[in-house]
Amino acid sequence: MDRKALDRAFNPRCVAVVGDKMATGYVWLRNMSTFTGKLYSVQIDPSELPGIEKLGIKNYRSLLDIPEAIDYVLVAVPRGVAPRIIADCIEKRVGGVSLFTSGFAETHSEEGSALQETLVQMALAAKLNLIGPNCMGVFNPKLGVRQDVNQYHGRSGPVGFISQSGTHAIFFSQVGARHGLLISKSVSYGNGAVLDSADYLDYLSEDDDTKVIGLYVEGVKDGRRFLNSLRQATRRKPVLVWKGGRGEEGNRAISSHTASLASNPLLWDSLIKQCGAMNIDNLDEMIDCMKVILYVNPPQGKRVALVAQSGGQSVVIADAFTRVGLTAPLLSPSSYQQFAGFFNIIGGTYLNPLDTSWHAPSIKDSVRILDIVSTDANIDSVVAELSLPFLSQIWDFYPPYLDDLVAALADFKARCSKAFVVVISAGQLEEEGLSLRGKLAERGIASFPSFDRAARALAKVAHYRQSHLA
Repeated sequence: MDRKALDRAFNPRCVAVVGDKMATGYVWLRNMSTFTGKLYSVQIDPSELPGIEKLGIKNYRSLLDIPEAIDYVLVAVPRGVAPRIIADCIEKRVGGVSLFTSGFAETHSEEGSALQETLVQMALAAKLNLIGPNCMGVFNPKLGVRQDVNQYHGRSGPVGFISQSGTHAIFFSQVGARHGLLISKSVSYGNGAVLDSADYLDYLSEDDDTKVIGLYVEGVKDGRRFLNSLRQATRRKPVLVWKGGRGEEGNRAISSHTASLASNPLLWDSLIKQCGAMNIDNLDEMIDCMKVILYVNPPQGKRVALVAQSGGQSVVIADAFTRVGLTAPLLSPSSYQQFAGFFNIIGGTYLNPLDTSWHAPSIKDSVRILDIVSTDANIDSVVAELSLPFLSQIWDFYPPYLDDLVAALADFKARCSKAFVVVISAGQLEEEGLSLRGKLAERGIASFPSFDRAARALAKVAHYRQSHLA
């Protein structure tokens, strides 16, 4: 990896799209329509030129004809043409090139494998940063460099994401944004013929904008180098690793997806753990654990105060958190003395878990309860349920209620020194739940759609942090 050149590809000032067509809706030119720098098209088919001109983009017949330096090139041409375009990229001394084109080693055909090897040898000889083939390339939302037209732009965050799958790269960026997780830089690298996951780990581990790294990987070419890069990266920032293809059927799928080799799941998990990274099982867990890492004070132990809003929920929240190895201990005598002064609703309970019952509508009482449990010496983390079917009875006649509640929870989080998360029990009010999640995320409060997801994420991050301290 030529880091300086790769940085040009991740932070380009000038981009060229080679081979975009009307038949695909000029997908790459539309993806790049939000790019803040200079954007050019390279296309030789005369029938395509009116459509490109309509987009307001200058077209050239060759990459070499563009009269300025090109930092990043997106290539969408038939596979047989790819070597010619790569040769132009080499001569043009571009920073990096992303090969969207597929049909190489992942086809397991002699022609496809031979073509990929030709590209590899060309790139290695010229020290060209080749991303792919069979990939979606770079996403830098701050600069408007996108992998998909539905991705956001003009804002960025602290999350770096490396994905062998283009779909997972796009899904993570879009779903993560709904949870308050914004991308600093992301890359989909497909077959990883030249630059593999280790190269991107090396790059993002030294990127000042990136505070945490997520990785979706199906296989690695050089296991020793990958583990060394992972070990070095985890010394700088948290790294979460999601391994695809853990069973026989999954291994068959990844073989035809990115031509990657399978690995023993138990051995893989052990090695990832030894390197100081966190093993992740799916997209939801990646998002949930990242939220805890970024927006929750580090859990200092397994003892959790569970604040539910009904008796039935106080039972199932306890089941969810104890099932993953956390505990809900009794509070200290001083806490119970404080509760006795105002917690007097029949049907409610201030043991642990707590059933706040009709204290919940009172924002003042709700926050008072959180303050008491958060300062209890027997508690390491606080989990509060917001039951929307219950709370909707209040906002129906007092619409500002939720906004007032969110503001109060943000104030509580600011003075709380312990881990604090919210569980939104949306019930039938799914749209209202999504809206509330967004409002909480804007205030830096991690929320989860179920007790189980909150419990797994909190327990996993707590164990991860404790193992790092050991």
